[in-house]
Amino acid sequence: MTHRTTPRPILQAVLFDMDGTLVDTERLWWEAVEQVAGGLGRRLTGADQPDVLGRPVEHTAAWLGGITGTPVERVAGELHREFADRVRTGVVPRPGALALLDSLARDGVPTALVTASPRAVADTVLAALGAGRFAVSVTADDTERTKPAPDPYLAACRALGVDPAGCVAVEDTQTGVSSAEAAGCAVLAVPSLAPIAPAPGRTVLGSLREVTPARLRAMVAPRELRVMSWNLWYGGTKVDDHREKQLKIITETGVDVVALQETYGTAARELGEALGWYHHRAGDNLGVISRYPITARLGDPDVGFYGGTGVRIRLDGGGSVDVWSVHLDYTPYGPYEARFDGLPAAGLVDHEGVRLGQMREILRRIAESADDGTPVLLLGDFNAPSHLDWAGVEWPVTKAAEEAGLRDSYREAHPDPAADPGHTWSPVHVEHEDGSGRSEPQDRIDYVLYRGLRVLDSRTFVSGVPRVWPDVAGNEWPSDHAAVITTFGVG
Repeated sequence: MTHRTTPRPILQAVLFDMDGTLVDTERLWWEAVEQVAGGLGRRLTGADQPDVLGRPVEHTAAWLGGITGTPVERVAGELHREFADRVRTGVVPRPGALALLDSLARDGVPTALVTASPRAVADTVLAALGAGRFAVSVTADDTERTKPAPDPYLAACRALGVDPAGCVAVEDTQTGVSSAEAAGCAVLAVPSLAPIAPAPGRTVLGSLREVTPARLRAMVAPRELRVMSWNLWYGGTKVDDHREKQLKIITETGVDVVALQETYGTAARELGEALGWYHHRAGDNLGVISRYPITARLGDPDVGFYGGTGVRIRLDGGGSVDVWSVHLDYTPYGPYEARFDGLPAAGLVDHEGVRLGQMREILRRIAESADDGTPVLLLGDFNAPSHLDWAGVEWPVTKAAEEAGLRDSYREAHPDPAADPGHTWSPVHVEHEDGSGRSEPQDRIDYVLYRGLRVLDSRTFVSGVPRVWPDVAGNEWPSDHAAVITTFGVG
């Protein structure tokens, strides 16, 4: 089968604030205002920051003139002189600023300077940074309104010929953040003096040294989470070079989180360490690996061979998702009883008691650990068909999950089981293993169930064209199950 790859996100431009973001002038501006305010009998405190940080001279002059009874023109003139003197002698690039500008230039990403400072001050800073680093500069003199209005960022986007939604604005104050967000840009906040809270569409970091073009590209991509449910089949050991093949598959499919079954104890740790991912192991059979941080471990850490385990992961930009990996008992196996024994629907349902008990226990633990509003994913090898696939058989395991509010992502994307059966058992078993020559029943027994997210795409996945059992050692696909990969929209 082929797998849809995600196109590289298109970062159209990066728009930089100046004061406090690229250069350490926010401190110089605060000192200049402190000096002028002190001369007028006013001592600044933290409560004054909203009228100083990120504000144009005209706003701060009007505010300071109003509270001191001083003509605004006089205050503005003094502020200009004090700040310009400091800029000429004290411009220092912020840590990581020049390296980030250079890396964006190497990648061909246009940059703009968008500041609430006047043109005279901006030109002084541009000369210090290298004016050629920026395709466009927009100052307080260039728009009728400046920050926190969206006008400066919209003007920069028009000058560059780019869509604000394809741009990241880099800011250090809430005033600037408000301006960029009102213009429709994604925002990277690197606070200088006052803290800024994370929010949807906004990333907050401590320094520009943490920023790369790849990280900025990810900010303009649609927020997606791609997850895989994968039974590794004795850890993959039935296939030669299984670990290398597993790593190749995880990398090439672009998944973010993998719920693992039949780990042989060590697979989650070994795969996680090789990928540089976070990893979780429960018992000798279950695990989860994630490119996102694991912030909590859910369920029984000493779960037996069958059962479920969960983790909470923290996504970029905020928000968490609970991810559970499940493996249910394989006997008695319903499709065998239906195909080989002719057991009627009522008998098939009656024989699901062991798996149904395991599922109810897992659902109980999910309910106990879930936070209000936190999305939940339940992935795994249920060893049971779905009530959504079989006419006339209300398979109780999947029914119980549905009654607990979990939906089947594959059936959301492919509602017709006749047109899209989605079989996961088995790409390598065509004949039954007992040597009778009977055809192996093919069925969908691996799932990605969910609540609190949006399904964008779901499919089964097998790499290459596997040879059938027992001639499997050279297979590119190191499992006897197909994996299930679902892409969710987040937020």
